[in-house]
Amino acid sequence: MATVSGTTNLLDILDRILDKGLVVAGDVRISLANVELLTIRIRLLICSVDKAEQIGLNWWKFDPNLSADLPRPAALPGPPPGTQRARAQQQERRAVNAPRKGTRK
Repeated sequence: MATVSGTTNLLDILDRILDKGLVVAGDVRISLANVELLTIRIRLLICSVDKAEQIGLNWWKFDPNLSADLPRPAALPGPPPGTQRARAQQQERRAVNAPRKGTRK
């Protein structure tokens, strides 16, 4: 027969948090002479996997790093030819390979 106690143990607290969910939100701002230097926005949701799926948070199912069923993405190719980034990379290669003034080849 179960008895009711006035104290709540850690297991009861964790069970309630995982069942209902817990949201922690906060902002940290660092300013110097009324100039904002850094802002950190913190949003934390703690809940069970079942609860997360109920509210539409199931990103881990589609992350190839976390799911063995999904194929791993291939290595990212270089920039398409003719784009600004590709032209910049070509210019960098030319600059590295070009002879420098005052030196002989």
